[in-house]
Amino acid sequence: MSSQLGADLVITAGDLTLNTSVQQHTLGARSTTGDGRIFRYAKAGAVDLVPGKLQQAPVEITNHQNLTPAAAAIKATSVTVTLGATAVTANQYAEGWLVITVTPGQGYQYKIKSHPAAALSASLVLTLEDPIVVALTTSSRVDLILNPFSGVIVNPTTATSSAVGVAVTAITAAQFGWIQTGGVATLLADGALTVGVNVSASNAIAGAVEAAVTAQSAIGTTVTGVADTEYGAVELSVE
Repeated sequence: MSSQLGADLVITAGDLTLNTSVQQHTLGARSTTGDGRIFRYAKAGAVDLVPGKLQQAPVEITNHQNLTPAAAAIKATSVTVTLGATAVTANQYAEGWLVITVTPGQGYQYKIKSHPAAALSASLVLTLEDPIVVALTTSSRVDLILNPFSGVIVNPTTATSSAVGVAVTAITAAQFGWIQTGGVATLLADGALTVGVNVSASNAIAGAVEAAVTAQSAIGTTVTGVADTEYGAVELSVE
Protein backbone atom coordinates (compact mmCIF):
# COMPACT_ATOMS: atom_id res chain seq x y z
CA MET A 1 0.00 0.00 0.00
CA SER A 2 1.30 3.46 -0.87
CA SER A 3 1.81 6.05 1.85
CA GLN A 4 -1.25 8.14 2.69
CA LEU A 5 -1.85 11.79 3.51
CA GLY A 6 -3.97 12.31 6.62
CA ALA A 7 -5.68 14.99 8.65
CA ASP A 8 -4.64 16.09 12.14
CA LEU A 9 -5.78 13.90 15.00
CA VAL A 10 -7.85 15.42 17.79
CA ILE A 11 -6.67 14.27 21.22
CA THR A 12 -7.69 14.79 24.83
CA ALA A 13 -5.75 15.77 27.92
CA GLY A 14 -5.69 12.12 28.93
CA ASP A 15 -3.95 11.15 25.68
CA LEU A 16 -1.06 13.47 26.56
CA THR A 17 -0.14 11.35 29.58
CA LEU A 18 0.01 8.09 27.63
CA ASN A 19 3.28 6.18 27.82
CA THR A 20 2.97 2.94 25.91
CA SER A 21 5.28 0.14 24.82
CA VAL A 22 3.13 -0.52 21.74
CA GLN A 23 3.11 2.03 18.92
CA GLN A 24 -0.40 3.41 18.33
CA HIS A 25 0.14 6.03 15.61
CA THR A 26 2.53 6.88 12.79
CA LEU A 27 5.67 8.52 14.11
CA GLY A 28 5.34 12.26 13.65
CA ALA A 29 1.53 12.10 13.46
CA ARG A 30 0.21 15.58 14.22
CA SER A 31 -2.55 16.25 16.70
CA THR A 32 -4.27 19.26 18.22
CA THR A 33 -6.22 19.84 21.41
CA GLY A 34 -8.46 22.61 20.08
CA ASP A 35 -6.85 25.31 22.24
CA GLY A 36 -3.96 26.18 19.94
CA ARG A 37 -1.55 23.52 21.14
CA ILE A 38 0.03 21.13 18.64
CA PHE A 39 1.64 17.77 19.34
CA ARG A 40 3.59 15.08 17.50
CA TYR A 41 3.66 11.36 18.21
CA ALA A 42 7.16 10.23 19.13
CA LYS A 43 9.29 7.36 20.38
CA ALA A 44 11.70 8.10 23.21
CA GLY A 45 15.36 7.30 22.71
CA ALA A 46 17.63 5.50 25.17
CA VAL A 47 16.80 7.83 28.08
CA ASP A 48 13.43 8.63 29.69
CA LEU A 49 11.82 11.89 28.59
CA VAL A 50 11.22 14.48 31.32
CA PRO A 51 8.35 16.99 31.07
CA GLY A 52 9.35 20.60 30.47
CA LYS A 53 12.55 19.82 28.58
CA LEU A 54 13.34 20.50 24.94
CA GLN A 55 13.82 17.39 22.80
CA GLN A 56 16.00 16.78 19.75
CA ALA A 57 15.73 14.44 16.79
CA PRO A 58 18.07 11.42 16.82
CA VAL A 59 21.70 12.01 15.88
CA GLU A 60 22.47 11.65 12.18
CA ILE A 61 24.52 8.62 11.13
CA THR A 62 27.07 9.92 8.65
CA ASN A 63 28.11 6.41 7.58
CA HIS A 64 24.59 6.00 6.19
CA GLN A 65 24.93 8.99 3.87
CA ASN A 66 26.22 9.22 0.30
CA LEU A 67 25.61 5.50 -0.20
CA THR A 68 25.72 3.72 -3.56
CA PRO A 69 22.50 1.95 -4.55
CA ALA A 70 22.05 -0.98 -6.87
CA ALA A 71 20.17 -0.14 -10.05
CA ALA A 72 16.43 0.20 -9.42
CA ALA A 73 13.85 0.53 -12.18
CA ILE A 74 10.90 2.90 -12.32
CA LYS A 75 8.03 1.47 -10.18
CA ALA A 76 10.44 -0.65 -8.10
CA THR A 77 9.34 -0.81 -4.45
CA SER A 78 12.68 -1.78 -2.96
CA VAL A 79 16.21 -0.41 -3.17
CA THR A 80 19.44 -2.14 -2.18
CA VAL A 81 22.29 -0.04 -0.80
CA THR A 82 25.78 -0.85 0.44
CA LEU A 83 26.27 0.41 3.98
CA GLY A 84 29.19 2.35 5.35
CA ALA A 85 31.05 1.44 8.54
CA THR A 86 27.97 1.35 10.79
CA ALA A 87 25.57 -1.57 11.08
CA VAL A 88 21.77 -1.23 10.88
CA THR A 89 19.25 -2.82 13.23
CA ALA A 90 15.99 -4.21 11.89
CA ASN A 91 13.58 -1.40 10.92
CA GLN A 92 15.86 1.28 12.34
CA TYR A 93 14.88 3.47 9.37
CA ALA A 94 11.23 2.40 9.16
CA GLU A 95 9.06 5.53 8.79
CA GLY A 96 12.16 7.44 7.76
CA TRP A 97 13.25 8.26 4.21
CA LEU A 98 15.55 7.33 1.39
CA VAL A 99 16.76 10.64 -0.09
CA ILE A 100 18.35 10.69 -3.53
CA THR A 101 21.22 13.19 -3.39
CA VAL A 102 23.04 12.63 -6.70
CA THR A 103 21.49 12.06 -10.14
CA PRO A 104 19.94 9.93 -11.59
CA GLY A 105 16.89 10.55 -9.42
CA GLN A 106 18.23 13.44 -7.32
CA GLY A 107 15.71 15.50 -5.40
CA TYR A 108 13.28 12.63 -4.78
CA GLN A 109 12.65 11.06 -1.40
CA TYR A 110 10.87 7.82 -0.60
CA LYS A 111 9.36 6.71 2.69
CA ILE A 112 10.91 3.52 4.05
CA LYS A 113 8.42 0.85 5.04
CA SER A 114 10.72 -1.81 6.47
CA HIS A 115 14.13 -3.46 6.25
CA PRO A 116 16.12 -6.25 7.95
CA ALA A 117 19.21 -5.86 10.09
CA ALA A 118 22.53 -5.59 8.25
CA ALA A 119 26.18 -5.60 9.26
CA LEU A 120 28.56 -2.73 8.55
CA SER A 121 29.63 -2.50 4.90
CA ALA A 122 26.96 -5.09 3.98
CA SER A 123 24.07 -4.82 1.53
CA LEU A 124 20.75 -3.64 2.90
CA VAL A 125 17.40 -4.08 1.14
CA LEU A 126 14.96 -1.26 1.89
CA THR A 127 11.27 -1.85 1.20
CA LEU A 128 9.56 1.42 0.25
CA GLU A 129 6.03 2.73 0.80
CA ASP A 130 5.89 4.18 -2.72
CA PRO A 131 7.45 3.13 -6.04
CA ILE A 132 10.55 4.66 -7.59
CA VAL A 133 9.71 7.58 -9.91
CA VAL A 134 13.08 8.03 -11.65
CA ALA A 135 15.24 4.94 -12.19
CA LEU A 136 18.36 4.71 -10.03
CA THR A 137 21.78 3.58 -11.21
CA THR A 138 25.08 2.94 -9.48
CA SER A 139 25.93 6.56 -10.28
CA SER A 140 23.10 7.70 -7.99
CA ARG A 141 23.86 8.42 -4.36
CA VAL A 142 21.43 8.16 -1.45
CA ASP A 143 21.12 9.15 2.21
CA LEU A 144 19.20 7.19 4.83
CA ILE A 145 17.24 9.60 7.02
CA LEU A 146 15.82 8.62 10.41
CA ASN A 147 12.32 9.76 11.23
CA PRO A 148 12.98 12.79 13.48
CA PHE A 149 10.42 11.47 15.98
CA SER A 150 12.01 8.03 16.26
CA GLY A 151 14.31 7.95 19.28
CA VAL A 152 14.08 11.57 20.44
CA ILE A 153 16.57 12.68 23.07
CA VAL A 154 16.93 15.60 25.47
CA ASN A 155 18.40 18.48 23.46
CA PRO A 156 22.12 18.49 24.29
CA THR A 157 24.15 21.63 24.98
CA THR A 158 25.84 21.14 21.60
CA ALA A 159 23.13 20.31 19.08
CA THR A 160 23.58 17.12 17.05
CA SER A 161 20.29 17.44 15.15
CA SER A 162 17.21 19.67 15.08
CA ALA A 163 14.91 20.49 17.98
CA VAL A 164 11.59 18.65 17.59
CA GLY A 165 9.46 19.63 20.58
CA VAL A 166 8.94 19.59 24.33
CA ALA A 167 8.13 16.59 26.51
CA VAL A 168 4.79 17.10 28.27
CA THR A 169 4.84 13.92 30.35
CA ALA A 170 7.34 11.31 31.47
CA ILE A 171 7.90 8.81 28.65
CA THR A 172 9.96 5.72 29.37
CA ALA A 173 12.99 5.07 27.17
CA ALA A 174 12.03 3.31 23.91
CA GLN A 175 8.31 3.86 24.56
CA PHE A 176 5.77 6.04 22.77
CA GLY A 177 3.84 9.21 23.57
CA TRP A 178 3.17 12.82 22.57
CA ILE A 179 5.57 15.77 22.57
CA GLN A 180 4.48 19.39 22.04
CA THR A 181 5.53 21.42 19.00
CA GLY A 182 3.18 24.42 19.00
CA GLY A 183 1.13 26.62 21.33
CA VAL A 184 1.84 27.51 24.95
CA ALA A 185 4.22 25.00 26.55
CA THR A 186 6.20 24.75 29.78
CA LEU A 187 9.99 24.89 29.46
CA LEU A 188 13.06 25.02 31.71
CA ALA A 189 14.88 28.38 31.67
CA ASP A 190 18.64 28.81 31.57
CA GLY A 191 19.02 32.35 32.89
CA ALA A 192 16.26 34.79 33.76
CA LEU A 193 13.91 35.42 30.83
CA THR A 194 11.76 38.50 30.38
CA VAL A 195 8.34 38.42 28.75
CA GLY A 196 8.15 38.55 24.96
CA VAL A 197 11.72 37.46 24.14
CA ASN A 198 12.64 34.83 21.59
CA VAL A 199 14.27 31.73 23.10
CA SER A 200 16.54 29.07 21.65
CA ALA A 201 18.12 25.89 22.95
CA SER A 202 20.52 26.46 25.84
CA ASN A 203 24.20 25.80 25.22
CA ALA A 204 24.83 25.27 28.93
CA ILE A 205 21.92 23.20 30.31
CA ALA A 206 20.58 20.22 28.36
CA GLY A 207 16.86 20.50 27.64
CA ALA A 208 16.62 24.16 28.70
CA VAL A 209 16.11 27.34 26.70
CA GLU A 210 17.82 30.72 26.91
CA ALA A 211 17.36 34.12 25.32
CA ALA A 212 17.89 33.47 21.61
CA VAL A 213 21.36 33.91 20.18
CA THR A 214 22.18 34.50 16.51
CA ALA A 215 23.85 31.12 15.99
CA GLN A 216 20.76 29.17 17.09
CA SER A 217 17.25 29.07 15.71
CA ALA A 218 14.54 30.50 17.96
CA ILE A 219 12.04 27.84 19.03
CA GLY A 220 9.51 30.15 20.69
CA THR A 221 8.68 33.34 22.58
CA THR A 222 8.18 33.74 26.32
CA VAL A 223 4.60 34.38 27.43
CA THR A 224 5.68 35.48 30.92
CA GLY A 225 8.92 36.29 32.65
CA VAL A 226 10.73 33.18 33.91
CA ALA A 227 13.31 33.03 36.70
CA ASP A 228 16.62 31.24 36.17
CA THR A 229 16.34 27.42 36.64
CA GLU A 230 12.55 27.63 36.88
CA TYR A 231 9.95 26.45 34.37
CA GLY A 232 7.77 28.95 32.53
CA ALA A 233 5.38 29.50 29.62
CA VAL A 234 6.71 29.69 26.06
CA GLU A 235 4.70 30.03 22.84
CA LEU A 236 6.36 27.32 20.75
CA SER A 237 7.23 27.70 17.08
CA VAL A 238 8.90 24.34 16.40
CA GLU A 239 6.36 23.38 13.72
